[in-house]
Amino acid sequence: MYGSQGTPVPFGTRASALVLGAALLLAGCSSGGGDGGKPDAGAKIGQQPGGTDPIWVNPDTNAARQVAAYAKAGKTADAEQIRKIAEQPTGEWIGPENPEAEAQGFTEAADKAGRTALLVLYNIPHRDCGQYSQGGAGDGDSYRAWIDAVAQGIADRSATLILEPDALLHLVDGCTPAQFQDERYDLLNYAITKLKSLPHTKVYLDAGNAGWGHPDEIYQPLQRAGIAKADGFAVNVSNFYSTQDSIAYGKQLSAKTDNKHFVIDTSRNGNGPYTAGDEDENWCNPPGRSLGETPTTKTADPLVDAYLWIKRPGESDGECKGGPKAGEWWASYALKLAKASTP
Repeated sequence: MYGSQGTPVPFGTRASALVLGAALLLAGCSSGGGDGGKPDAGAKIGQQPGGTDPIWVNPDTNAARQVAAYAKAGKTADAEQIRKIAEQPTGEWIGPENPEAEAQGFTEAADKAGRTALLVLYNIPHRDCGQYSQGGAGDGDSYRAWIDAVAQGIADRSATLILEPDALLHLVDGCTPAQFQDERYDLLNYAITKLKSLPHTKVYLDAGNAGWGHPDEIYQPLQRAGIAKADGFAVNVSNFYSTQDSIAYGKQLSAKTDNKHFVIDTSRNGNGPYTAGDEDENWCNPPGRSLGETPTTKTADPLVDAYLWIKRPGESDGECKGGPKAGEWWASYALKLAKASTP
């Protein structure tokens, strides 16, 4: 990302694998072990209590497969550490190639489990200003068609949607070229309108983090992007700012947007932000971080609808500090996150 979020990109073969995983769930299967894809009873991943956390836990994530691999190898202690990640609901990042199939697969699996799917939509044209997660739809028409396909896949099932990490911030900081800015506002408005036309969706537009800047710089762009039609906004996506600081930032922004509610990404904020090294990349695979509060709708403030794990802990921010490509699983980093967190 452009020094702000380090958002993962689970596209390509990984996205296809996740669609297949969702289909297997519908057939009654659970997380595959290391033996020909057969379920490993010792690594089985279940759902969290619905009253505390209604978001679906995918039992076939990278973390779940790592639990199974460690268990098979006899690394029981490591398996239990990674289970801290695998047993929590995390965001499903919808790829560009099969958006309808992915959205359908995840929401059907969640519905079967009596939960709601958490989907992250990250495909805006000219995404990430050429940084680690560059890419996105080729043009505005392609993006609208992609959003339409996501909506078709969700249909009448329940879903919580995090819309376009960094898209708004890169309008404000000038990273997105001027000739694309009007179109981006139009596309964000289109996405919110389309997704909110579905009967059981909640939509939260990304609004930065506590370390990015002052809310005065972002609230008018939020309004122009259509925040009034959304359920609210998301803060700290893929970042590390504390929950306390994120609440303070969100409440300042809420006061300027007609008291809109918000959600906080707490996936890796247990030890707060990293302040050493290159300031422009202290968001990218920083050492010494920890898992944050587990996902829940029982939060510390009535304006905060949920703590969510939007970023998938253990998946790389990008090729920095020895990490693999953005979105790829990094087992050693995941293990460090888990070990640094409280039991």
